[in-house]
Amino acid sequence: QVQLVESGGGLVQAGDSLRLSCAASGRTIGAYVMGWFRQAPGKEREFVALISPSGDNTIYDDSVKGRFTISRVSAKNTVYLQMKNLKVEDTAVYYCAADRHYRYSRRTEDYDYWGQGTQVTVSS
Repeated sequence: QVQLVESGGGLVQAGDSLRLSCAASGRTIGAYVMGWFRQAPGKEREFVALISPSGDNTIYDDSVKGRFTISRVSAKNTVYLQMKNLKVEDTAVYYCAADRHYRYSRRTEDYDYWGQGTQVTVSS
């Protein structure tokens, strides 16, 4: 089993930046595709970004492309999401997730492990 714990969320103003962290424990996530998702009130959980096990390949939702950067540090068993130029519509609970089967998917159903989420609130 893998435990994932997100941190770094908070209340910021539009245009500000935040860096989210996803710390894994229990076992290494070095062989997993890792993703970030978010869920706003009244909406379904939606894809934000993913990163390959090596870190060489990334995919972003169009809504965050150019503003968000996903990265990972194997030695720390941790995945990051650097968020810049935040917008009010970015407000959501942000979750990290692990896919053991290299599906490179934007579907929540294709991920095996999830964190509990961290709240990001962007005010204007």
